[in-house]
Amino acid sequence: MRGARSAKWVAGAIIVALSATACGSGDSGDDDKNSAGGSFSMDIAEPKRLIPQAATESAGSQVLSALFTPLVEFDAENQPVLAAAESIESEDNKVWTIKLKDATWHDGKPVTAQNYVDAWNWGAYGPNAADGNYFFGTIAGYEDMNPTDPDGEEGPKEAPKPKTDKLSGLKAVDDKTIEVTLNAPFSGFKSVVGYTVFYPMPESAFEDIKAYEQAPIGQGPFQMDGEWEHDKLVKVKAFEDYKLGDKPKVEGVDFRVYQKQETAYNDLLAGNLDVINQIPTEVMGSAPKELGDRFLTSEASTFQFVAFPTYDKKYDDPKIRKAISMAIDRDEIIDVVFQGSQSSADAFVSPVVAGYREDACGEACKFDPAAAKKLLKEAGGIKGNKINIGHNADGGHEQWINATCDQLKKNLDLDCVSQAVPKFAELLTQVEKKQFSGMFRLGWIMDYPSMENYLGPLYTTDGSSNYYGYSNKEFDKLVQEGREAKTEEEAIKKWQAAEDILVEDMPVIPLRFGKNVFGHSEKVKNVEMNLFNQVDLVKVEKS
Repeated sequence: MRGARSAKWVAGAIIVALSATACGSGDSGDDDKNSAGGSFSMDIAEPKRLIPQAATESAGSQVLSALFTPLVEFDAENQPVLAAAESIESEDNKVWTIKLKDATWHDGKPVTAQNYVDAWNWGAYGPNAADGNYFFGTIAGYEDMNPTDPDGEEGPKEAPKPKTDKLSGLKAVDDKTIEVTLNAPFSGFKSVVGYTVFYPMPESAFEDIKAYEQAPIGQGPFQMDGEWEHDKLVKVKAFEDYKLGDKPKVEGVDFRVYQKQETAYNDLLAGNLDVINQIPTEVMGSAPKELGDRFLTSEASTFQFVAFPTYDKKYDDPKIRKAISMAIDRDEIIDVVFQGSQSSADAFVSPVVAGYREDACGEACKFDPAAAKKLLKEAGGIKGNKINIGHNADGGHEQWINATCDQLKKNLDLDCVSQAVPKFAELLTQVEKKQFSGMFRLGWIMDYPSMENYLGPLYTTDGSSNYYGYSNKEFDKLVQEGREAKTEEEAIKKWQAAEDILVEDMPVIPLRFGKNVFGHSEKVKNVEMNLFNQVDLVKVEKS
């Protein structure tokens, strides 16, 4: 186990508090800001962090997408396209040279290669407990910054102090050139650096990282407009000297924090909110009529699942896990609760990534109550005949989890209850510390378009978001071999073989592949959401 592992929350592909959106007051704000050319407002949850290397959930990542420009972005075919980088090249997929475009920090200073190096070193240094620490694990020298916890007779002991606070495989060759040496070849590294944790930070950030987080300085299309007002508001305004792409078409964005989706949706209908990034399931049937052509959907990379605490002997047998999966009628819940806005998951990776195989999960993900009951009986049943499914109360999950429990009661004669934890971060804290005794829901949005981004963080033994304690050496081996493969085709074969192991072990129950289902007011137009569950802020215009 990594030294920083126990302190991280959601490294990686953004674990989403699906619909964990905000608590607005209903105040329409400054009327002048709603005029043509002014600002627009959108809902978010309270971000966990606003430091790039530590912001790995959807709300924080959305805000930082305004303040920063990544090294690469992705085209319609999910191929990396240069953004802040002038070039990213490697002859052996192990030593990578990144050339930077000219860019300016929001405080007017030039962006340098050293700014990237310093930010990545900060994220990789175990004691900083950055949520994105895991993603620097491919770079040489990571092990020295994250010593392994020694195992004693009474369990893991405190990790030793790191030998260094700098990655040996990372250096600034000059002001515009970064050289990255990996532990092993990784052909997909060019895509990886498009993720939030690979943003740079200015030199001033390290003078007082806590103060920096309240008003991050970036090099993106927007800059902070005041400080982060926790549980209420984050305001940004257009950055006049932006050099790395198209400039915003609005003067600013007000990210309003909500605790309830319903409140945000009501504010949208009342004209007090301009963009809602997730239509509440409760109004999915009426929203198309209420919003008309302002009710929008788009493809997403979201993967919703229920995880088993594999460290709990109650769920130790894969037959028990498969039986529970086969007793769930995914299609019925999608039709009744989600009004058809999602699709049943039949694999452990999203259909949007290369390598996805239709029906990869096979019988384990198909509704078959008779076979499920038989399998559960073969496994000896569940102790106490009781199960619970945990979820974050701020995420709008109660309805579908209750529906799932009703099915498990009917199809497996289990006493199943929904167990709510007030906030998403609290749920993650409990499951990470193994304090939550039961199944729990999670959601995943990819950080970069690759099977590996689902398999590595979620299921490898040291995976950043493996909260359920799953470990399989052969699986880990195949994921790593895929990373080191010379071509994408060779990598996919390895990762598909790894996915086949998940089908046998069933550490989680794949439930749904999501779509972006969002809406906007009459005051804005050109509102789009990408595969990463983010609104493309630069494209939005006032009507």
